[in-house]
Amino acid sequence: MQVTRALPPLLPLCRHLLPARLAGLSLTLLKATALEIAILAGHLVLYPSGITPERRPSPSPVPAQPLTDLSDPADLSDPATSATSALDTESTAEAVRLPTPDRPPVVLLHGFIDNRSVFVLLRRSLAQHGRQQIESLNYSPLTCDIRAAAELLGRHIEEICERTGHQEVDIVGHSLGGLIARYYVQRLGGDIRVRTLVTLGTPHAGTRVVPLLNAHPIVRQMRPGSGVLEELRQPAPHCRTRFVSFWSDLDQLMDPLETACIEHPDLLVQNVRVTGIGHLALPVHPAVAAGIRQALDTAEETAHATTRTTADTGAHTGVLTVA
Repeated sequence: MQVTRALPPLLPLCRHLLPARLAGLSLTLLKATALEIAILAGHLVLYPSGITPERRPSPSPVPAQPLTDLSDPADLSDPATSATSALDTESTAEAVRLPTPDRPPVVLLHGFIDNRSVFVLLRRSLAQHGRQQIESLNYSPLTCDIRAAAELLGRHIEEICERTGHQEVDIVGHSLGGLIARYYVQRLGGDIRVRTLVTLGTPHAGTRVVPLLNAHPIVRQMRPGSGVLEELRQPAPHCRTRFVSFWSDLDQLMDPLETACIEHPDLLVQNVRVTGIGHLALPVHPAVAAGIRQALDTAEETAHATTRTTADTGAHTGVLTVA
């Protein structure tokens, strides 16, 4: 993803002071950093609004359909009137049975020491493009175990499926949220419930950034070689969930950067490289939101396709570019 038209007054100065190649990299990094700071400032303002759990929508009552009045003997005696009434009744019933887009609920899962407010813009984008059932889940900032958080996620998803009548959901997880969702899918049988899992800047292979945070148990589980990550490396030959991983080449929290890619021979994976933005921008940037919508729509288009074979598994790559 390439971000342009940011900080134009600084461009001539950087070009003059730095070699061309280094200047290009530095300008990209400068723009990405400025965007991260702006997003962080906005998120700090919105953060209190996401502390409390989301209000669950109550099921809408099904409106009663009008019944044809057959009390008039004239209507019963007139075949034409009776036929017209029957056709009207049939048309009304047929209108009620008209198919509507049957899209599964989308579950949004935030990252470490965050809450559902990070998804304000993504949620709006999904809703504007036809997603009617969107659930933003909070897990406690005191959570110390990815396995326990994944079990809690599973209970939430069962409740969502029961409440909405859907058999499957789609999940979008940012950072740690993507890792929790992946553990649920691979290790707790969640592939029965999760059709597509989209991860944004998730340390699938572990990250070495900020060693001082190792005092937190859940941070240690996100380090390369941790027990949780080793479990995710184990075979998953019958996993039915489709994975789409968005990773950024300027993600400050991924070390190395490619750790946000999913590399597993048994999984159906698409890794999408995003260039020019950082970690906090992934759930906010409109181009990434468009990529997420495309990933979910692609899953709908292939929902009725034949069952994939082993040859269909493995990682595929893509690039998301924003001008």
